Amino acid sequence: MNIDKITQPFTKIFPGDFSGNTIQRNTPKVLFSTVEPVGFEDSELIIFNEKLSEEIGLGKLDEKDIDFLAATNLPENIKTYATAYAGHQFGNWAGQLGDGRAILAGEITNETEQKNEIQWKGAGATPYSRHADGRAVLRSSVREYLMSEAMYHLGVPTTRALSLSLTGESVVRDIMYNGNPQEEKGAVVVRTAESFLRFGHFELLSAQKEINTLTELVDFTIKNYFKNITAQGEQKYKDFFSEVCTKTADLMTEWFRVGFVHGVMNTDNMSILGLTIDYGPFSMMDEYDLNFTPNTTDLLGRRYAFGKQGQISQWNLWQLANALFSLIKDEKFLEETLNRYGNYFWEVHDKMLCRKFGFDELRKEDEEFFTNWQGLMQELQLDYTLFFNLLEKLESISDIKTDFQKISYTSLDDAKIKKLEDFIKTYNLRLKTNTISKEESLDLMKKANPKFILRNYLLFECIEEINNGKTEMLKKLTKALENPYEEIFPEFSVKKPANYDDISGCSMLSCSS
Repeated sequence: MNIDKITQPFTKIFPGDFSGNTIQRNTPKVLFSTVEPVGFEDSELIIFNEKLSEEIGLGKLDEKDIDFLAATNLPENIKTYATAYAGHQFGNWAGQLGDGRAILAGEITNETEQKNEIQWKGAGATPYSRHADGRAVLRSSVREYLMSEAMYHLGVPTTRALSLSLTGESVVRDIMYNGNPQEEKGAVVVRTAESFLRFGHFELLSAQKEINTLTELVDFTIKNYFKNITAQGEQKYKDFFSEVCTKTADLMTEWFRVGFVHGVMNTDNMSILGLTIDYGPFSMMDEYDLNFTPNTTDLLGRRYAFGKQGQISQWNLWQLANALFSLIKDEKFLEETLNRYGNYFWEVHDKMLCRKFGFDELRKEDEEFFTNWQGLMQELQLDYTLFFNLLEKLESISDIKTDFQKISYTSLDDAKIKKLEDFIKTYNLRLKTNTISKEESLDLMKKANPKFILRNYLLFECIEEINNGKTEMLKKLTKALENPYEEIFPEFSVKKPANYDDISGCSMLSCSS
């Protein structure tokens, strides 16, 4: 790989702590701290994403590069660091947070001048580890590697994964926070993104009243990642905030399209570029439920439930607006922009649902149709992905009760089947009003509705196999997630088996997962 091309422009522009001290502490007035990864001499590479490596400009993997993927024996040009940011966690101001398990190698630019940051997750403690060890377990690392790549191939904006390695050491974790810590295999993921900047980076500088550095950070972000913004002065910052709002709304819509639940939408987990970032207690939707949250920490209030993700993203943008107020200084503009956010989100959300149902365009009466559909899905406990897969085959369905029972997580009695039949009649009437052909309608559906989603129980099975030294499931899932709009493995296109209902990691997870 072209490791020699990795540079660290961020550390040359912004104030930092160059002491290399990993003692966990506040680091006021700086945006990063230099820190050395632990280094894992007994590491073992499990999987490497060669296509991504070529795409970002790193090139092919050589034997000598394996150490780099485990953050070990690094070359002289790699000056590693962790960034400082703040954030609101579960609605409360948490103050300084920062890269607690992430260490940056720097940035690489490919032949088309596309920039990508390269970062290890699980390579050791930083000043921002908050009483933790900065390590990661195999369980969470497999989940991050596979899910970020699954989201990319689904067409959802996301950070990506370059490699997954075992570290050769054990890590102690209390997976359910119930006083039963256990040793698990340690692992490190190399992940990439155009930028890992979060809302929290801007919140930190605002809270510290470091307005000059905040201005420099926004200017840096616009220059590198929002090149379409050409205005100057305050208008430049207004355009920046407006575009962040648009990118965030578009991301939320994509999450709803594929049935993704993030689980912990704190402002420090919100990408300024509108990427899905930080795969912790996430889940793909099995049974359709607007109140579903996969995060055990979120069960009481369900703040980050599936159906609330649009609302919470708007709340998070309010916090970003507060952080940028010293640059924009126009309360009316910020308020109007955030109010428009809700209207824009629901417009693109409903247009997305139109594509999933094969409708030609969004019409006023579709709003009632979608509301009735949501109620039906929840009452009949239908599988979100499989429902649309079955809807595509509607004309060939021979027995509605039998076919829909296969995708329901409850027993469908005659009364429920009657409701389903009534809904299908209404759906068919709506399709007849389309101004596009049946073929065009079906094409919309096939492009919007995946055949394969990376369900938590599949990840659980894969993790169990890797723990036992096997990688067959890993290879199979990788092939499936690279082709999510095709049914390559029919055995994956089924609802979650009931025997996984009460197994930790198959539906519910903790923030340490």
